[in-house]
Amino acid sequence: MQLGIVAIGQMRGMAEMALVENFHQRIDASGRQLGITGLLISELREKRGLTGSEKKRTENALIADALANRNGLVVALDETGKSITSRIFAEHMQGWLNNGHNEVTFVIGGADGLDDATRARADMLLSLGPMTWPHMLARVLLCEQIWRAISILTRHPYHRD
Repeated sequence: MQLGIVAIGQMRGMAEMALVENFHQRIDASGRQLGITGLLISELREKRGLTGSEKKRTENALIADALANRNGLVVALDETGKSITSRIFAEHMQGWLNNGHNEVTFVIGGADGLDDATRARADMLLSLGPMTWPHMLARVLLCEQIWRAISILTRHPYHRD
């Protein structure tokens, strides 16, 4: 199963980039045990010159274009999504593997969020909790949770209940 992240914005902060790269390497190395072939991160250019609904519409059109090439499940990170535990997230990942899904793509919108069409395209809406996170930190948190799910499924000692 190929994992993907489609995200608005390009990583510029060295600290965030280092964390994402660290978890990316762990995902690639340990995920193979489960049949996860890797993690592909697609960064879409944030539309800085636009504001409000125009910015949101344009960024969501970029997301739609990126998803047009993908055939698998789509999990959108959204404040209206379901907040779940790391263990339940791991159970979802195991289910995707068991059901033979070839691809799971996670979507992280820009600062103005996802529109109704992008939410409707998603097979699952996932929340990182009730707090608001900068979208670059949301990417770090998502990568960490993917790695944590893999560690739970492979019984690596990283996760502790």
